Formats: sequence, C-alpha cells, structure tokens
Amino acid sequence: MRKIEAVIFDWAGTTVDYGCFAPVQAFVEVFKHFGIEPTMQEVREPMGMLKRDHIRTMLFMDRIHGLWLEKYGREVTEEDVDSLYELFEEKLLSILDRFSDPKPYVTGTVDRLREMGIKIGSTTGYTDEMMAIVTKEAKKAGYEPDAWFSPNAVGNAGRPYPYMIFKNMETLKISRVQNVIKVGDTVSDIKEGKNAGVISVGVLEGSSEMALTEEEYNRLSGTEREALLEKVTKIFKDAGADYVIRNFSELESLLGAIEQDNI
Repeated sequence: MRKIEAVIFDWAGTTVDYGCFAPVQAFVEVFKHFGIEPTMQEVREPMGMLKRDHIRTMLFMDRIHGLWLEKYGREVTEEDVDSLYELFEEKLLSILDRFSDPKPYVTGTVDRLREMGIKIGSTTGYTDEMMAIVTKEAKKAGYEPDAWFSPNAVGNAGRPYPYMIFKNMETLKISRVQNVIKVGDTVSDIKEGKNAGVISVGVLEGSSEMALTEEEYNRLSGTEREALLEKVTKIFKDAGADYVIRNFSELESLLGAIEQDNI
C-alpha cells in the first residue's frame, strides 16, 4: 500500500478559469493583430506549454506557417516570436484578474486533502509575473497551494519537461515520485506528469481540452455531454494519463483507491 504525500495541480483550466479562456482570448487577439486568424483547435493544441513556446509552436503549424509565408514573404524568426509574445503578455496581464476564480469543488477538495496530511503543489505555463496576479486573486477566493512554480523557476524548461514537478517535490520534502499525483487539463500536463514518473490524472469538466464555459457545458444534453466526456477521456488516455476524473469531487475517492491499490 502506498501513501500519497502530495497532489500537484495545474492552474488555468484545472483549479481556476473554467475552460481555460484567459490565454485563449489573448492568443486569438495577438495572431489577429499580425493578420492571421487561428482556429480554436490551433490555439488550444499546445495549451499548458510555456507561453512563448506555445506561440512558437503555433507559428510553425502547417496552416498558420503557410499564412505567415503568404503574408510576410519570409520565414518566422525568433524576433517575430518575441514580438508576438510581448503583445500576448501585455494582453494577458490586463485580463488575468478576471480569470482566477476557483472551479467547482476545488476549495473543498483541497481542504479535505490537507486534513488527510497531503501537501498541495502546483505548476503552470504562466510566468512569475502572470502568477503574481493569479495567485493573489485565487487566494482571495479561497484557493492557495503550499507551493507553486512557473517555467521561470526551471530555466524556462516548462512542460512537457518534469522540472517544475521536481521543484515542488524538493520544496514540499516529498520522499519519492511514486507518492505524487499530478492533476491537469491538457496533454502537456499529462506528459509533464509522465515524464516526472508521478501518477498523472486528467480532469475533464472545465478543461482546456473540453473548451467550453460552465454555462455551455451545462446546456449540453445528456447524450452530448457523455460523448464529449468520452472524447476528452480518450485524448488524455492517448497522452498517457493513468486516470481521468470528471471533476474535483471525484479526486478524494481516487486517492483512496490508489492508496489501497484497489485500481
């Protein structure tokens, strides 16, 4: 029987910002400013990565890259990445305070995990400057992890590299990776957990992969909802997720089952 010592959460789309809409809005506006209108699939596919890497990844997607060559008549440079990122950062910082409310069941679940002696860590694709806003607003609303690390803390080697998880483990004094659970809402989160050797869990409702507001999700018919849950579950499982939960209300029972080796 194992003892779970820590759960390490992602932020946007996992613990706050239902549907992960703050970065999506900023990415769309930035690419439009440069004359390219990205699809929602293109915007969300790299979600969870360091935001500069996210922009670079989008710029080299086949369709966007073709549009860039057509519009500018030359290859993408690092200076272009810098230009897009600077505008993205400006736009995101201006709206982040409005996208930092905890998702359903988060605060209550975290309280119960702490009562069980479990430490709460976190990783993110946001920078330290962005996190200064998010952590402040989330704390006001009742959510504050014991530790958080952005890619800035690990030489900008963000997801899918495992180093932010290891920083959490070091700070929280966790004995071994087998006693850690990573919970996230993107493929990058799942890969981060797998690369760190911890238990990797995907959360469905309010995830970036699901890409719906809470109101849109609640308006779905039962059949539509189950089909979407099944689709996103497959995305997480294909990425290597050990387990998938519908929302945070299922996390405590999952931890109990893992500790008892019942699943």
